[in-house]
Amino acid sequence: MLFVELFILGIGVGYIAGFFGIGGGTVVVPIMVAFGYDVKTAIGISVMQMIFSATFGSYLNYKAGLLKLNRGVFLGLGGLVGASFSGIIVSHAPALLLESMLLATFIFSLIKLYFSPNSDGSNANNSVFLLFLVGVFVGVFAISIGIGGGVFIAPILVGFLHYELKKAVSMGVFFVMFAAIAGFISLSLNGHISYLEGTFLGLGSLIGAYFGTKKTQNTDKKTLKKWFLLFYILMIILILKDMFFE
Repeated sequence: MLFVELFILGIGVGYIAGFFGIGGGTVVVPIMVAFGYDVKTAIGISVMQMIFSATFGSYLNYKAGLLKLNRGVFLGLGGLVGASFSGIIVSHAPALLLESMLLATFIFSLIKLYFSPNSDGSNANNSVFLLFLVGVFVGVFAISIGIGGGVFIAPILVGFLHYELKKAVSMGVFFVMFAAIAGFISLSLNGHISYLEGTFLGLGSLIGAYFGTKKTQNTDKKTLKKWFLLFYILMIILILKDMFFE
């Protein structure tokens, strides 16, 4: 792809990442594969982009009072530990297995979020140890399939730990920042990063992340949940197309 196209794509990816509290890999990996990149290169490009969008999105959420650092840090540190193994996993796992894992991620997230009630966060479980364990699990799995983990974080925090959805989204963005940094280092050491593509995509995502994050902050919880469900359905369709019709 031309670098101008990557920059424009980055704007769209950044908006989605900021709005849904994800790394953007759920969009980047299928699109880059559709444009002819192999899945492992697509994962590397995706992870590099995440550093740009997640760092900026976390800053915006912190300013808006949606992100509590004393909790987010433990979730993020868990992601940092888990994601450090991603380079090894990507190097040895077959491409079909990685795509299948990505598909399973969306199906799980769709089901869990659909059946989760809209909590106000008053009975949220704020155990830092539990948040760290969630971070490790999601980090080792998510970065290995080229996503930031936000698609897991929001359903887990809402469905199991009873977080309010907007705060769960902000925690997801913060988690992605930590996991993406660890994943970038690990993937770089294993030769899976295309630096120019990742940089142009990441620069574009800064613009999109600003508007996406602001939109989330101004959207009511019920509407936000509906957008999440629609997003998961569309991504499942796109992955199935790549797996069975290419």
